[in-house]
Amino acid sequence: MSRPGALTVYRWELRKLRSQKRTYIGIAAAMLLPVLFTVVLSVQSGGPHDAPLATNLRISGLVLVLVVLTFVLRFAAQLLTALVAGDIVATETGGGTLKLVLTRSVTRSQLLTGKILATYTYVLALLAAMLATGLIGGIAVWGFHPIVNIALLPVSAWHTFFLTIAAFALFAIPLCAIASFGVFLSAVTRNSAGAIVGTLVFELLQEAIGGLVHVPWLQHHLLSHQFDAWQALFQAHTQWSVIVRALWVSALFAAVPLAVAYRVFGRRDVTGE
Repeated sequence: MSRPGALTVYRWELRKLRSQKRTYIGIAAAMLLPVLFTVVLSVQSGGPHDAPLATNLRISGLVLVLVVLTFVLRFAAQLLTALVAGDIVATETGGGTLKLVLTRSVTRSQLLTGKILATYTYVLALLAAMLATGLIGGIAVWGFHPIVNIALLPVSAWHTFFLTIAAFALFAIPLCAIASFGVFLSAVTRNSAGAIVGTLVFELLQEAIGGLVHVPWLQHHLLSHQFDAWQALFQAHTQWSVIVRALWVSALFAAVPLAVAYRVFGRRDVTGE
C-alpha cells in the first residue's frame, strides 16, 4: 500500500469541507448576493453608474455579475475566504487532532500543502457559484446582448461571456493570495478567530493605504489593487501589463506568508497539543 501524501490530505480536507455547514452557508451567501442585486435593479429605475461597465446595466445581463463584483462581491468573497482559510489549520490545534493526523504517515509539509489546496478549491467554488448565479440571473432578466466596453467600443455577447469568465479567473488569483495569508495566520497563531480577523484586517489595511497614500507605484503594487486587474480585459486593447503585474504581485503576496507558514509549522512542537 502506498503511503498517503499531499493529495491524500487534500481529499481528506475536501471531505471535511463538504461535511461542514459553514461551507454550504458560504456558497449559498455567494449565490444570494447577485440574486439580491438583480432583484433590486429590477424593481427600481436607478442604479450604480460609477462602476466599470455599469452603463450596460439593463441592456445586457452579461455585465451584472461584474458590476456586483465591483460593489459587494469583492469584500464578501474575501470575508468568506477568510472564514475558511483562517480556520483550516488552527482547527486542528483547537480540536486536539493535529498529533492524530500526523500519525497517518504524512509529513507536516504534506499536511499543510493539502490544506492549502483545499482552501484554494473552496475559493474557486465560491467564485464559480457567484459567477453562475450572476450570469443566469442577469441573462434571465436582461438578456444575452452585446455591450460596450470601458473604452465605449462594442463587444459581442459571446466575446463578453468569455471575457467575464476570464475576469473571474483573474479575480481568483489575488483572492487565493488572501487565502494564503489566512492559512499563514492559521498556522502561526493557532487561533481561528484571530486568523480570520487578521486576514480581514490585512486586506482592509491595504485598501486604506491605497486610498490615503496617493503614490501610483505603491498603489499599483498593493494586493488590494490587483482585484481590479480584470478591468484590463475590457479596454480598447487588453492591457497585458496590468494582468502580468497582477499575476506576479499576487504570487509574491502568496509565496512569502506560505514560506513562513511552512517553516513555522514544520518546526512546531505538537507534543503538548
